[in-house]
Amino acid sequence: MKKFQLSALVYLILFFMSTTPGNAAGIAKISYTVSFPEAQAHYVDVEMNITGLAQPSLEVKMPVWAPGSYLVREFAKNIESLSVFANGKPVPAPKINKNTWRINTAGHSSVTVKYKVYAFELSVRTSFIDVSHAFLSTTGIFLFPKGMLNQPSTITIKPYKDWNKVSTSLEMVKGGVFTRTAPNYDILYDSPLEIGTQDVFDFDVDGTHYEVAMYGGGNYDKERLKVDMAKIIRAEAAIYGENPNKHYTFIVHNKQRNGGGLEHLSSTVLGASRDQYGNERGYRGFLGLVAHEHFHLWNVKRLRPIALGPFDYDNENYTTNLWIAEGFTAYYQNLALRYADLTNAEGFLGDMAGDINTVENQPGTKVQPLAESSFDAWIKGYRPNENSYNTGISYYDKGAVVGMLLDLAIINGSNGKYSLNDVMRYMYNTYYKTKKRGYTDAEFKAGFEKFAGSNLDDFYAKYINGLAPIDYNKYLGYAGYKLVDALAETNEPTLGVFTNQRNIISTVIRDGAGWVDGLNVGDQITHIDDTPVTDLAAAIKDKKVGDKIVVTVSRDGQGYKIPVTLKRNTAVKYSITELPNPTPQQLAVRKKWLKM
Repeated sequence: MKKFQLSALVYLILFFMSTTPGNAAGIAKISYTVSFPEAQAHYVDVEMNITGLAQPSLEVKMPVWAPGSYLVREFAKNIESLSVFANGKPVPAPKINKNTWRINTAGHSSVTVKYKVYAFELSVRTSFIDVSHAFLSTTGIFLFPKGMLNQPSTITIKPYKDWNKVSTSLEMVKGGVFTRTAPNYDILYDSPLEIGTQDVFDFDVDGTHYEVAMYGGGNYDKERLKVDMAKIIRAEAAIYGENPNKHYTFIVHNKQRNGGGLEHLSSTVLGASRDQYGNERGYRGFLGLVAHEHFHLWNVKRLRPIALGPFDYDNENYTTNLWIAEGFTAYYQNLALRYADLTNAEGFLGDMAGDINTVENQPGTKVQPLAESSFDAWIKGYRPNENSYNTGISYYDKGAVVGMLLDLAIINGSNGKYSLNDVMRYMYNTYYKTKKRGYTDAEFKAGFEKFAGSNLDDFYAKYINGLAPIDYNKYLGYAGYKLVDALAETNEPTLGVFTNQRNIISTVIRDGAGWVDGLNVGDQITHIDDTPVTDLAAAIKDKKVGDKIVVTVSRDGQGYKIPVTLKRNTAVKYSITELPNPTPQQLAVRKKWLKM
């Protein structure tokens, strides 16, 4: 028995010596060439060259998700015509699962992998190619050799026709615009590329060079953007005490209607509507997006939950802390605009009241705890259905609200000495810079408690892991404010449904009239009490709470008459207003909070 065990142990040692990532990757060199012979059909051709191999087989894989976007997107579905060659001859490379090909490398020290990728989904997290430009979201473009994620690579770009610019955070090789290098795959997969004729302008902020690449045109004012973006950058860097980047790239996709953003280590991709810069609301919305995504270069890209790095590109990476990573960033996007004097105190309070209204008007806030919302992002947050409004809550919205509560608690508890800024800086210095790893849930909680000067078990039990109603006025009261509901005295009747312009129901609100009496998503409301309906709100405006009506709907091609008892509209419309006669302590908290 002992002899067998020893032999087995020797075998395993020899096996791992010949196949472990470190050995396989030790001398391998990896390079890519991308070209666009069929840009009009939305394809990129990729050639991957790997040299210095010394193993009998090699697996190449495509990531299934893009960090920062918590959904398995199955990028391998866009790969076509994969083939492998060694010394100019074909090499077997069977596909062994949804995103992996196994290459027979026996007797070959180098191989060339060729494949095409279809790219026709212009979003901040997916690739898009046409004759005007190529946006390469790298997790969906570049295969990686299994076990070699720490290996460097070079990318050579053969541009389509008149494309003359590359905007990316990847470093140039010997000053070559179309040749870039990545020290490892985490950096490569965190560095999208915009290739084309985009409008580029740049500026410097305290030693960091910023490039803004605008695709799609728009009514933006470059000089105004330079000034205002610099204000945001300085305000955010001051929170952490440093800007860790030497250069940073904003890639902006301007479309007729667009929005959203995705953070990266040294860059970001923003979606904007090309005409939004010409009005103050639209312009301020764009600055808020800039503030949000840029703040991520600290919060989540460096100061991160322990589950989010090193990444597993084959599977979901679960964390209960997206309320910090994303929710706090949503809070700080508003706070950064206030710090930069791009909004006043009233504007900031209005933004926070908006977040509170979003949370309190969603029935799912009574169903899904905040930590669970983060953990289930993979199956719920990024995969909403017609009932999501009733069953879930956004870790963005509620996380921003919780950030505000903790900020106020810390300022008040420390008599104005500390704020949430001190927690973020402490955690950044402790876990990113010193310990060089992510934080656990317990460690961030301890960070809050360090500066709040109190135990937060009850806070976590109620608001992070539980479903207790939030005592807003307790926390707002620290700064001499309170919530006021403009709808508190109303008694407006409602069907408790959301509809589109054709009166087709898109959501049935939990415990509302339609929920109780059986209206369905997909029902088209055609009549109320036998009167044809064009405007649903107008059709019930003369009714009262408790009135019984008959709603005629078209459901699956058939008509149904459904008796419904109207219920009171329980929606809230909060604003944050000043308490009369605030105390010196309240005014001191307010001054610290709002930089007044």
